[in-house]
Amino acid sequence: MPVTLTTLRLVLGPVVVILAWARVPGYWIAGCTLVAFFSDIYDGIIARRLHIDTALLRRYDSVADTVFYVCIAGAAWRLHPEAIRRNSVIFIALLGLEIVRYIFDFAKFRREASYHMYSSKLWGLVLGVATIVLFAFGISGWLLRAALLLGIVCNLEGLVISFVLPRWTHDVPTLAHALRLRRVPPA
Repeated sequence: MPVTLTTLRLVLGPVVVILAWARVPGYWIAGCTLVAFFSDIYDGIIARRLHIDTALLRRYDSVADTVFYVCIAGAAWRLHPEAIRRNSVIFIALLGLEIVRYIFDFAKFRREASYHMYSSKLWGLVLGVATIVLFAFGISGWLLRAALLLGIVCNLEGLVISFVLPRWTHDVPTLAHALRLRRVPPA
């Protein structure tokens, strides 16, 4: 079931782009975002309850989130380019940090990070709401800006965690946890 819910986000991403390209009303994209948001919440809960929350599933979840929100950014560019232009500096900084993180993680660990930090959970919540508000109501003010800025903070924390950790691990909720893991000798 968690793999199915995670895969749903991977499928919804391109669907969102197709809907935007067809200039379908934004509430359809808002609906897709709502479905993706709840699938993200429940796939983790279900995986933990079934004791199948493996490192591979956690990595898959992180990739699905990234793919979905890259597609959302493309849809926003298509349907709300003024929102992207107004926040272009923040958006470019966020995109640049995402790329730097992936490159750094692959260079250091030979795989992407999958920390599922508290800050990334907050970012997902704010970004999900900002996305729904943008597509359903055409509002892109302070909430979208806050979501993008929170994304920068979250990516900076993730980059620092990757720098601090001596070896790849998943589910590192905060930098403080990473610092504690750094002091633990390898098993």
